[in-house]
Amino acid sequence: QTLPSQMASTNFRFFILVSLLLSALAKYPSSATTRKLAALLQQQPLILNYHNGALLKGNITLNLIWYGNFSPVQRSIIVDFLHSLNSAGTTLPPSVSSWWQTTDKYKGGGTSTLVVGNQIFDENYSLRKSLKTSHIITLASKAQHMNSINVVLTAADVAVEGFCMSRCGTHGSAFGIVKDKSSKFAYAWVGDSVTQCPGQCAWPFHQPIYGPQTPPLVAPNSDVGVDGMVINMATVLAGTVTNPFHDGYYQGPASAPLEAVTACTGIFGSGAYPGYAGSVLVDKTTGASYNAHGVNGRKYLLPAMWDPQTSTCKTLV
Repeated sequence: QTLPSQMASTNFRFFILVSLLLSALAKYPSSATTRKLAALLQQQPLILNYHNGALLKGNITLNLIWYGNFSPVQRSIIVDFLHSLNSAGTTLPPSVSSWWQTTDKYKGGGTSTLVVGNQIFDENYSLRKSLKTSHIITLASKAQHMNSINVVLTAADVAVEGFCMSRCGTHGSAFGIVKDKSSKFAYAWVGDSVTQCPGQCAWPFHQPIYGPQTPPLVAPNSDVGVDGMVINMATVLAGTVTNPFHDGYYQGPASAPLEAVTACTGIFGSGAYPGYAGSVLVDKTTGASYNAHGVNGRKYLLPAMWDPQTSTCKTLV
């Protein structure tokens, strides 16, 4: 997931401007200033250009490579989320699957049906606890490559190049060997940030390290790090299917693109602005915040996704 430091400079300057304005409004509130803020934050059309490349459509296998120690409960939170992506009609609205269906609107139509495939467990840290991008690709290469996205998940005690400084997760492509031929495959990575940078990569479930210091939300699955991973997993999977080989949908430079979800950073519900996730649902029993129902009674908080039909960041609530 691209952090604000990687955004287009205009977006970042807007973020800083609104953050400063919010700080001022906290000290000097009035109805007039509130109206000015509402006008400033009114969502403007956002365009992600299509660069004529292939998108990932049809049946796609998600192979998971668990690197480091995850508890069975932590793994189930993430696997249930992945199963929820294609659970239309089996969960209450608003649902994870209805969130994912926005990807169907991208050029060419058709669905991107993600199905969990093989799971590989590397609990002995075969490449140690400090990984470079090349190590992520090596780990992703362990799973089969045909019609798949190979997802590397790193535990809380694993440092990854760029983690917390410029990214919370990423996706890309690499070449593997399939039936004695070189073949390009898609991969993604997300890490558990709970002990390294929850203010960056698990917001809004943790106090942010910059901007307005609004109270954190309660994580829907009682795990700040893993619920943050779900947000980042959603982000990189949406980016993978709509811009798998850096010539799909994005805005800005191909080396640091704003994609389906990263173009909508920080938006989880209606009325969102920097430092405020927006109006979301709250579990009456636990006080946890969420905006999507998943399988097995799960609840998740998912980020807004760019809708090609309206050219706006679409939220579930």
